[in-house]
Amino acid sequence: MTTDNLDSSESTAPALRAPQRRAVLATVAASAALAGVGLAWWNAQAPEALPPAAPVDGLWTLKWNTPQGDLLPMESFRGRPLLLNFWATWCPPCIEELPLINAFFQENKGKGWQVLGLAVDGLPPVQSFLQKVRLDFPIGMAGMSGAELGRGLGNLTGGLPFTVVLGASGQILHRKLGRLAAADLAAWVRLK
Repeated sequence: MTTDNLDSSESTAPALRAPQRRAVLATVAASAALAGVGLAWWNAQAPEALPPAAPVDGLWTLKWNTPQGDLLPMESFRGRPLLLNFWATWCPPCIEELPLINAFFQENKGKGWQVLGLAVDGLPPVQSFLQKVRLDFPIGMAGMSGAELGRGLGNLTGGLPFTVVLGASGQILHRKLGRLAAADLAAWVRLK
């Protein structure tokens, strides 16, 4: 009898554990799904959720080295609308949106729009990237000071890509954390 009880308890023990395993797996799956929904919601809300930011003191006094070794003063962008894009070669969404930004620049430079890409990156990777991909707008080598400038413009998390639209008078008209879409650029072109 004792043997039968052991055999019986051994055969029911896995059966008792299977529902528990299923419950744990269901809980993990539900948690992952909830996290995914939360992340999707956060990404959808991120552009509007950015806190207000005043223009950074001294923005127009900044100067950037270019990948070609020239000096690029921010002062040269003053007085006309500016799309300021923070990007890096190691950031896939940044790389994906650069052709869209380049097309925006080509289509709107005659209308007074300017574009400046600030690479939050090292010089060799940016130079290598620009040998493969043609960008018609100027690039400044911002490095880690670019991340600090981005924070001053409202990007408190330091995420990339980050884009700021400045009006002709230097006021911040719009900001977006995350990859740009054609609809963003179409809406911004009406701002000045």
